[in-house]
Amino acid sequence: MWWIVAACFGIFVVIWAVARRNTFHAVLNEIRLDIDKPLNERGLRILHLSDLHVERLSVKAEDLVQRCRAYQIDLIALTGDFLDQVDSMDKFLSYLDHIVQLKPQYGIYAVFGNHDYVIEPFLPKLKNEMEKRGCHVLINEHRTVEVGNKRLNIIGIDDYYSGHSDVAKAYSNLPEDGVNLVLTHDPTVVLTMNAYPFDYLLSGHFHGGQILYPKAYHLYKMSELPKRQVIKGLHFHDKKAFYISEGLGQTGVNMRLRSRPEITVHTLESARHSS
Repeated sequence: MWWIVAACFGIFVVIWAVARRNTFHAVLNEIRLDIDKPLNERGLRILHLSDLHVERLSVKAEDLVQRCRAYQIDLIALTGDFLDQVDSMDKFLSYLDHIVQLKPQYGIYAVFGNHDYVIEPFLPKLKNEMEKRGCHVLINEHRTVEVGNKRLNIIGIDDYYSGHSDVAKAYSNLPEDGVNLVLTHDPTVVLTMNAYPFDYLLSGHFHGGQILYPKAYHLYKMSELPKRQVIKGLHFHDKKAFYISEGLGQTGVNMRLRSRPEITVHTLESARHSS
């Protein structure tokens, strides 16, 4: 029976090697979304990165930036879970130093995720260091930027999973006109937002299952969305669009099966110009 044990061990080694290798090869997805309120003629290009988890991040910052230079990025959205150890702060900030080299015209915006709150006493310092680098950290608040002669309202909702979200506060005194772009970590918050208008919501949190066998049963305890098989990609709730990134890094173990690290470029364009 020794050969059965050897065969099983060999299969395990192959699966482990493939799962480990997957973490080094990010997929760059391009998403185009028609919106009713036009921002400009060619559309607004948003680079979306989520769940860096720098403790278990295989994608090099230099490679990421090089791949994204081919796009004219207008705005960068970072949707949380950057780190969960204080000692990793410098590593994350070094990664951010590379990302800011893309110099998006309308800025870089970020929200925190549940793993970031593991180091909650140090988050003010992290926020300050991020903002020194030109990254606006939104904690249940919004910023409005002018895109041409149109308004883009960037709404940052803090992490729902860890109990830090306050949608009403984030929307407080929001301009009535303009395009509403929501950044948040846990997409589950969309189930509570029927009364709040948005044109697009960007999130992460689920890692596309990370190790998907064959469904993400291990995510069921985290949210109602995985029970509906909503763990990645473009979806709609109450006729409003939201996107769940598979994330750039990993958590738990540095492995991915039936999931890959994700870099996403979203283009928001007017329906009247997309045909």
